[in-house]
Amino acid sequence: MVKLTIGEIEQIAVLARLELSDKEKKMYAEQLSVVLEYVDMLRAVDTSNVIETCQVTGLEDVYREDEPVACEPETREKLLALFPERAGDLLRVPAVFE
Repeated sequence: MVKLTIGEIEQIAVLARLELSDKEKKMYAEQLSVVLEYVDMLRAVDTSNVIETCQVTGLEDVYREDEPVACEPETREKLLALFPERAGDLLRVPAVFE
């Protein structure tokens, strides 16, 4: 049986940068202990004769090349005119990364 201590929960909280009350520490110790017990139960199951499965729906990913599609010059100019910031024909957008 896996039983997490309050000290272990405090260490996990520090790593996750969480501030937990004493009540929350106790609650998470109990809940995470139950999860770890379940994982131990799963480890005990003999899966040596079970075929590995990635997914069971039969669906497949569909891929296509990213290819530009031409449009009428008038349409292009109208779209470019609507965009708030441009650098020539390029559209300026806010940075995603610093």
